[in-house]
Amino acid sequence: MKSQLEKIGRPTLDFLKKVGAAFTMFFQALRWTFTPPIYFRNILQQMEVIGVQSIPVVLITALSTGMVLALQSHTGFKRFHAENLVGTVVALSLTRELGPVLTGLIVAGRAGAAMAAELGTMRVTEQIDALSTLAVNPVKYLIIPRLIAGFIMLPILTIFADMIGIIGGYFVSVETLSANPVIYLRRTTEFLEGNDIFGGLLKACVFGILISIICSYKGFTTEGGAVGVGKATTGAVVLSMILIIVSDYFLTNLLFK
Repeated sequence: MKSQLEKIGRPTLDFLKKVGAAFTMFFQALRWTFTPPIYFRNILQQMEVIGVQSIPVVLITALSTGMVLALQSHTGFKRFHAENLVGTVVALSLTRELGPVLTGLIVAGRAGAAMAAELGTMRVTEQIDALSTLAVNPVKYLIIPRLIAGFIMLPILTIFADMIGIIGGYFVSVETLSANPVIYLRRTTEFLEGNDIFGGLLKACVFGILISIICSYKGFTTEGGAVGVGKATTGAVVLSMILIIVSDYFLTNLLFK
């Protein structure tokens, strides 16, 4: 019984310890965010890596999700003659949940992995130590630009995901399932409120901060050469995805209850 508890307890404590250390780094970075020098060039570079380079994957995923959601909703609602509500379901599901969550998971898998691998390589090749030797604050130079870029770009990507997902749902409903386009558009906008859209964008801001700080922390604390970089990258992506899904429940409870 004791060994079973140890098997469960040790990984749980390690997980909580890593999350706590990452958030300690976050508050440290937050304290230095608005004190000069501010590395605008680094911020723009990270906005391109996190945001611009993620657009194709986000759009393809959102389009497919909107189309599948419309198809599944139509199949279910047809049983009790409520097909006209498909547009409402697609719009609310994307803006409140699927848009921000899927965007967060995609960015964690693509940009978050690259972030952890880059910083991990810099750590094991002693480039981060070299920055300290040159009197450059590595947290301010490396972590804060990624934090700001994640905070700004995740909501922008989510807006694109919401729009293209709703367009995908419209295409399937009107062109494939022969829904009335006027009724579909009216149902899409009739029950969609500003709180639905802005609540989803607020979630995206939180996910952007989580991805940036977790992946930066894992890369920043990498040990063990090339093998350590691989482990840090995998751990960063897994931890980011877990925190996105867990925090989504609490954010939904807070914003939409």
